[in-house]
Amino acid sequence: MTTATVGVVIVAAGTGSRLGAELPKAFVSLGGSSILQRALDPVLGMSEPVQIVVVAPEDQLALAQDQVRAAAGAAIEYTSVVAGGATRQSSVAAGLDALWPDVGVVLVHDAARPFAPTALFEAVVARVRASSQGVIPGLPVADTLKRTDDDVALDTVDRSVLSAIQTPQGFPRVELTEAYAAATEDYTDDAAVFAAAGHTVRVISGDALAFKITTPWDLRRAQALVEPAIIGSRSGIGIDIHAYDESVPLWLGGLHWPDEPGLAGHSDGDALSHAICDALLSAAGLGDLGSRFGTTDPRFANAHGEVFLRATIELVAGAGFAIENVAVQVIGNHPRLAARRGELEKHLSDVVGAPVSVSATTSDGLGFTGNGEGIAAIATALLSS
Repeated sequence: MTTATVGVVIVAAGTGSRLGAELPKAFVSLGGSSILQRALDPVLGMSEPVQIVVVAPEDQLALAQDQVRAAAGAAIEYTSVVAGGATRQSSVAAGLDALWPDVGVVLVHDAARPFAPTALFEAVVARVRASSQGVIPGLPVADTLKRTDDDVALDTVDRSVLSAIQTPQGFPRVELTEAYAAATEDYTDDAAVFAAAGHTVRVISGDALAFKITTPWDLRRAQALVEPAIIGSRSGIGIDIHAYDESVPLWLGGLHWPDEPGLAGHSDGDALSHAICDALLSAAGLGDLGSRFGTTDPRFANAHGEVFLRATIELVAGAGFAIENVAVQVIGNHPRLAARRGELEKHLSDVVGAPVSVSATTSDGLGFTGNGEGIAAIATALLSS
């Protein structure tokens, strides 16, 4: 039986009048897909199965179901579409009513924020589970703020105590449902409903990609992300090194290698996948694996290399780049890659969405790889924009 302990309610029931489009905002085309379909992508990329409830306008349910089916593919059994209400608050309430009994953590997300990355969803889930409180992402306010009376600037507001709040917003399911049932007025977001019921709401770091599409200018900004100007190719290089650790299994290139010593590390030590991540981030000018997914982040403890790959691919795509190809070479005495090279290349190519070639060599008994202390991987990546 299909089940999940996390539910994501995606609110797509607004008319989007400020966008000036013929269709409701969630169904407006954005680079060949609708805004709704793009909002589903990061949720479907989460590392655990989640229930997805899309709340759509009542007169657009069939269109919403078609788009959800196209985006979800084989994960369609985890999705449903329900009709929204006259207000955002009533629409969220309808989504909450559709959650499965096993769901204990619920995230509410605006479809109008289609580029919110998977890592942001998972960070909210992790913090809700750790705190049993409300959790919302926010960004520091950069502009100077003035309190005004008509066109008169009265005084400056201290921006250091302010945050620009985004979605997804996460909550313990029971407390949020009770808060909605007790609400006596309409609030601007779910955190306000939750706080009005006497509960605590925590703010975590948001993401600039989680901006909201409200006006035609916002839509043009979104189009620039998915339809960038052609400026040529960019290449990057990545290197990763891990020592052997016989107490853990070996994961390399996203595959399990039985009867081989594993690799030490905060995650599963998949040096091959990590090198590819660094090469992709380098080519896109997005830093490196350590700065993006630090070893102090508990979300990535014992995480498989494929988790990092998918998160990296999302960052690269969000920056407007397409992956053309990746080449990676593993240096070490074992495992012997030749027998599984085809399987390895197919698996990585499927994950990356572009050709990945894998080669292997030894260091002729020299250095730590030659002494059998660990392995190194060197990757190069080519991106286009």
